[in-house]
Amino acid sequence: MKNKKSRYNIVFISLIFLGALALYNFSLAGEAVNTSLTSFRQLLLVLPPIFIILGLLDVWVPKETMVRFMGKEAGLLGVVLAFFLGSAAAGPLYGAFPIAAVLVKKGVPFKNVAIFIGAWSTTKIPMLMFELSALGLTFTATRLLINIPIIIIIANLLDRSLNEKDRKELEENMERMA
Repeated sequence: MKNKKSRYNIVFISLIFLGALALYNFSLAGEAVNTSLTSFRQLLLVLPPIFIILGLLDVWVPKETMVRFMGKEAGLLGVVLAFFLGSAAAGPLYGAFPIAAVLVKKGVPFKNVAIFIGAWSTTKIPMLMFELSALGLTFTATRLLINIPIIIIIANLLDRSLNEKDRKELEENMERMA
């Protein structure tokens, strides 16, 4: 029961701050509530399709297939596929984490999951198309040439920094989420 209480502490603390803000500046508190409700509506629009895709991925793609194409032995193919999946994704970054949990459950190594999350946040195709039209080819190409190696370096550093105990705990937590 204590775990459930601590899970909702941030909600209660936020409500207390919102109440204090309403006493201090009612219109600002109203704006905060409107912003929160708008974000919540967006969340409700984005998450159902993501969970449908997760369900299909979980049922339609066997673990062996995922390990073959994105597992430790996949090498460069796994890295390229992680980049492609992250770059082809649509939606905000918080949509990547449930998918990352399913990837871990399917046997994808942490390095490739970190690359997937990095690609989702940095190299999404719709974002690149906008960037290309608004900022030009030179800027977009320069940013990609900088970001892609950095994503790989960070993923490798994260992967190497995890000891076996932490890696196992992370995998167990992500499998529980999936």
